[in-house]
Amino acid sequence: MSRPRPLRYHSTRSLGPTVPISQAIAAGLAPDGGLYVPEALPTIDPTAFDPHGTLADTAATLLAPFFAGDALADQLPAICAEAFTFDAPLRALPAHPHSMMLELFHGPTSAFKDFGARFLAACLRRLPHADARSLTILVATSGDTGAAVAAAFHREPNVRVVILYPDGLVSPRQAHQLGCFGDNVSALRVAGRFDDCQRMVKAALNDTALQAQLPLSSANSISLGRLLPQMSYHAHAALGWWRAHGTPLNFIVPTGNLGNALACLWARELGLPIGEVRLACNANATLPDYFAGADYAPREAIATLANAMDVGAPSNFERLRWTFPDETRLRQLLQARSVDDATIRRTITDHAQGHREVFCPHTATAMHLLDRLRADGDDAPWAVVATAHPAKFESVVEPLVGHPVKVPPALAAMLARGTSAEPLAASDAALRDRLL
Repeated sequence: MSRPRPLRYHSTRSLGPTVPISQAIAAGLAPDGGLYVPEALPTIDPTAFDPHGTLADTAATLLAPFFAGDALADQLPAICAEAFTFDAPLRALPAHPHSMMLELFHGPTSAFKDFGARFLAACLRRLPHADARSLTILVATSGDTGAAVAAAFHREPNVRVVILYPDGLVSPRQAHQLGCFGDNVSALRVAGRFDDCQRMVKAALNDTALQAQLPLSSANSISLGRLLPQMSYHAHAALGWWRAHGTPLNFIVPTGNLGNALACLWARELGLPIGEVRLACNANATLPDYFAGADYAPREAIATLANAMDVGAPSNFERLRWTFPDETRLRQLLQARSVDDATIRRTITDHAQGHREVFCPHTATAMHLLDRLRADGDDAPWAVVATAHPAKFESVVEPLVGHPVKVPPALAAMLARGTSAEPLAASDAALRDRLL
């Protein structure tokens, strides 16, 4: 039997040189500052998946074409089994018929970022390192990514993790998580916003002189090793619905940096039974304004209750434009809506009182969009993507629902540890000096 043709990867900003996926994952960012994408998205038949398979089995089948011919191809099933050790259940919501919630917060740090971070760690620990020096993984976080990456790489030999987060702009429990690991993990509280942290990380990754002194990689959703596995839980949920009902499943995805939403869209482009995809944003309206017809205009982020989505310049917009180069078609395919803080509060309160459902502020943005759809008479099957456990945002959620939110055991264990973070100026030079 002939082996599948190896898939190669290039930058969103150029067509060459192309590299294998192992190299793209190890580098994180392309040399020209662009994001790695495949030469073309493969297609896959929904019937190719084991109807009785686990989430890890679905991931291995889904990602096989992306790793075809690569050094990691034969190890992909083991990588998926190592990364996907917890479920992403799709459960019915009582508020409306044909309404589901895809719960992505059952991992070690109670957020969806656990899936991609653990997959990336499983890939990197299998790649040969020609450089004997430790690899430094840089991660900018608006709240959840940093803890997921820290947990995935904690005490990993010859790897250190440096987390940058906007000081005072993450929840208290998120901040505690970011600083509670120690050992090979350092947390830096940046005197700026998430977009500053993201800019600083990109500048470091593009600094050839710095890279010559200090091997660097990224664990943000700019990394294919983070983005690709996030297709898996959307695919697994859609396949389960399709087998049971014979129809595609629609998704409402809370989004800030566009990684999770793009993963859902890519899964649909591959041929999975996914219907409409809608983007729920907070008051940072870069994407809603664009899809309403305005020019794409990145701006400074503003602080909201849904802080992990406080992004004014979403990195994965480059990949979105690569995926759908026809701007007219892109705007026809997608809708994005802003949800302000007052509406987030009202949505959390109403669902707690009416249905005894408790959502984190990010999930509440998507739930509000579903409420609007149902009020307008839409009775199609929709899944709200729940990105984080509400216990991570107790200072927002508990006053609204009127009772304490039970803390998952893994999160409780982290909160019992000590925590510390170093202050850092919001400048590229400050990060460079700190790394050296």
